[in-house]
Amino acid sequence: MADVLMIGIAGGSGSGKTTLVKGLVDCFGEAITVLSHDNYYKAHDDLTYDERARLNYDHPDAFDTDLMIEHLKLLKEGRPIHCPVYDYTVHNRSREVLLVEPKPVIVVEGILIFESKALCDEMDIRIFVDADADVRLCRRIKRDVKKRGRTLESVIEQYLTTVKPMHEQFVEPSKKNANLVVPEGGKNLVAQEMILERIRKHIREA
Repeated sequence: MADVLMIGIAGGSGSGKTTLVKGLVDCFGEAITVLSHDNYYKAHDDLTYDERARLNYDHPDAFDTDLMIEHLKLLKEGRPIHCPVYDYTVHNRSREVLLVEPKPVIVVEGILIFESKALCDEMDIRIFVDADADVRLCRRIKRDVKKRGRTLESVIEQYLTTVKPMHEQFVEPSKKNANLVVPEGGKNLVAQEMILERIRKHIREA
């Protein structure tokens, strides 16, 4: 496929990545394909629900990043992919797959996408969304309880045992691989407009 613009959007859980991505999709619609690193969590059909619930989902090893890289290469070549689908309510991959068609702009989003050099190398623009830790925790609680069927206690326990330490060990250091750091994600209208203009320019030229 001629000239694909690949944009990576990373940042801690609850930082505002989804809001920023949604703003891009709302603006450009069909011209954008969004791929979430979360859909590439490894399948664990061999484990019970309780065992899966205890896994560390904030460590780079939790993801099948090699498969994501392979899929991004195919999309760049103009070929569709079958993206895995992750089901948060059962802590496992769903039986479904999602047909993803190549588009002029591909947005890759996830907490750890800048931790992998090979994944970074696939991206033309790398954006890190930054937010205060307390804000991120509040957003995570609200999201996981409301949308993912978790209890307040389980969300807080997961945050303290894996999310916070993994953020400090992997996510925060990966910020150095970004081209642009955006405080407050989708609520940062100045940064958002700069990103939108860069995408408009690419679509015009493509």
